[in-house]
Amino acid sequence: MFSSMEIALKVAGATFNPIQLNLIRFFIGALVLLPFANKALKVSKRKLRKEDWYLFCLTGFLCVIVSMSLFQLAVVATKASTVAVLFSCNPVFALIFAFIILRERLGRANLIAVVISILGLIVIIDPLHLTKPMGIILGVLAAITFGFYSIISRYGSTKRGLNGIVMTCYTFIAGTVELFVLSLITHIPFVADALGSIPSLKSFQYLPILQNITIGSLPMLLYLGICVTGGGFAFYFLAMENSNVSTASLVFFIKPGLAPILAAILIGEKVTTLTIIGIIIILLGSVVTFVGNRVKEETIIPKNLPKN
Repeated sequence: MFSSMEIALKVAGATFNPIQLNLIRFFIGALVLLPFANKALKVSKRKLRKEDWYLFCLTGFLCVIVSMSLFQLAVVATKASTVAVLFSCNPVFALIFAFIILRERLGRANLIAVVISILGLIVIIDPLHLTKPMGIILGVLAAITFGFYSIISRYGSTKRGLNGIVMTCYTFIAGTVELFVLSLITHIPFVADALGSIPSLKSFQYLPILQNITIGSLPMLLYLGICVTGGGFAFYFLAMENSNVSTASLVFFIKPGLAPILAAILIGEKVTTLTIIGIIIILLGSVVTFVGNRVKEETIIPKNLPKN
């Protein structure tokens, strides 16, 4: 589901404004996750407090408004397959932010993975022959900001005692409300005039909310909201609950290889030789991360087992 995200967004982007698409899919995604989140809260006998909503507003802003808006704009500006590979590097940036912000130790395997993944990014970007850099820049910024969001979300959920699916669901809800308010603000005449006077911001003038939603476009919107956004995250957290973090994180290791294949089959995108080389390098970095996490978990878990 995650591997088809950029392709679906690319197709839907021909009909909908990028920011409008973001608003719709995260609204539907939040509704999909809400029963799971409320069930988790009920099981843990936890009620949401005012301080929790402050956290959700922050993570919603970082995820939905900043990272995912950059991501959607990147999909419009360049190939879906390229954005998919770039975005799959967000765990690498999360490792760096964890080291800088949380002072978490960067193990040898993680350090090697960071170096390998950055090398793969450079190969894909091909800075010596870069003619249309905007899509690449937006894709990298989306991955960086999503990595930052991941660390803030993890830190906040640990401090507040909220599990991943609750954190994600209410992040989506807060982010959707914030984006809805921002969309309404762009309809205020003096704001719209100010945006319209700047060529690069003209597309943010009078952001649409319900326009172009028809019976014909509904299946694509439902697929984006239910399967890609809501379902993708739900299955991710269910995998984590039924196995471990490293197994669930396979989603970001499969995506760089699978997404370009799907893009080539479904929308006819050509994958260059350099992109293939870059994908292989990033996949190698992902394998190093996966193996490192496996070893770390296997050394930690036995210590926590009860003695006979």
